[in-house]
Amino acid sequence: MSRPHVVIVGAGFAGYRAARTLARLTRNRADITLLNPTDYFLYLPLLPQVAAGILEARRVTVSLPGTLRGVRLVLGEADHVDLDACSVHYSDPEGGTGTLGYDRLVLCVGSVNKLLPVPGVAEHAHGFRGLPEALYLRDHVTRQVELAAADDDPKSSTARCTFVVVGAGYTGTEVAAHMQLLTDRLARRSPLRGVRPRWLLLDVADRVLPELDQRLSRTADRVLRARGVDVRMGTSVKEATHDGVLLTDGEFVPSRTLVWCVGVRPDPLVEVVGQPLERGRLIVDPQLRVPGRPEVFGCGDAAAVPDLDRPGAFTPMTAQHAWRQGKVAGENVAASLGLGRRRRAYRHRDLGFAVDLGGIQGAANPFGIPLSGPAAGAVTRGYHLAALPAGRVRVAADWLLDAVLPCQGVQLGLVRSWAVPLDTASPELPRVPGAPERTGRPEQAGSTGGPDHPAPGPVRRTDPPDPAAG
Repeated sequence: MSRPHVVIVGAGFAGYRAARTLARLTRNRADITLLNPTDYFLYLPLLPQVAAGILEARRVTVSLPGTLRGVRLVLGEADHVDLDACSVHYSDPEGGTGTLGYDRLVLCVGSVNKLLPVPGVAEHAHGFRGLPEALYLRDHVTRQVELAAADDDPKSSTARCTFVVVGAGYTGTEVAAHMQLLTDRLARRSPLRGVRPRWLLLDVADRVLPELDQRLSRTADRVLRARGVDVRMGTSVKEATHDGVLLTDGEFVPSRTLVWCVGVRPDPLVEVVGQPLERGRLIVDPQLRVPGRPEVFGCGDAAAVPDLDRPGAFTPMTAQHAWRQGKVAGENVAASLGLGRRRRAYRHRDLGFAVDLGGIQGAANPFGIPLSGPAAGAVTRGYHLAALPAGRVRVAADWLLDAVLPCQGVQLGLVRSWAVPLDTASPELPRVPGAPERTGRPEQAGSTGGPDHPAPGPVRRTDPPDPAAG
């Protein structure tokens, strides 16, 4: 008798946890295949520290083949899911195609950058969802400070040293906090003549971190403003150009840097599955099964999971929910195969949040206890070390070295601006010249369209020419 075959699409927080849980419960009594574009799980909460040069890029990755014993990894991106034929069609990194048949399917494709119909944003802004974008931002910011130090034009220097972050949520707040510290360190190394690095944090909400507790919001706002970050609530971008951004209050801010952190939306793959959606998310029941398709499960950002504590609502798109949903999905898939405990519904108990504000500063409320300053910073880093599936010693070593050694502000030039477009459904992969691009636009995924900005034309180079690139 052949063993059942389980296919898991996506190795984010939900997919990685589902694969690990399923492998532990089945104990080689089922074939488990994990389809993912990369061979690593990315620990997203530490990505701002990669952009700031505190952590090396590999520190926030966890090897899939090295940590998921009994799970077969297939490198590729899912293009289409045929529920009637029980198959997943995918494209591999070298342009080939393949098909995976399954007895059970777990969709954990995650989310992509959220776009808004703002002129110029798709051409001139960059998101913050993957390693390529973090590495690009680090190089770009370093380059702008160095060019400003050598520029004789005060207006040009000021524009290069003005950095705009749109979105004061979890990601945008941490990016602004860490990168502001980086530019201050770079400015001390490359003295600027009469110019100081300036960071703007914009959001249409009325406070920083609007989705979190107000005490965390006040702490983050106070720390950012004390460092000189220009926090503007109720303000966003009306238009983006090569020379700067026009704000909704009418002010034009000369700048060469626009970081787009307004939020995320489900991966467009779920729109071609042909099942009911809730704001682009695949609707599942409390046991994470797709209604009418008992062999298909969904979890993570791309799944609309009912919130049992709030009837009629769905769980938000956060890493905490995705991580815990992955475990429940793995247990329920094993139970459906008769290889594990009985199925259970997903119910989340909030243990608090932690926000890393760079240096020794943080904001946290573990178990509802509000903390700020060094105590919150210690709790935040302790939480990340505990949550990392592997590589904790290397991360702790990088933190120690960053505390005692000077900043290494160098440009590696590994990722260019055209390689990390904002309008992409694959933020974890840099764009390759001549290769087809999987965009994040719903109209290409069989949707009826939406509020997303139309696709950009030819990608406009925002970096200076690289002589080595020919």
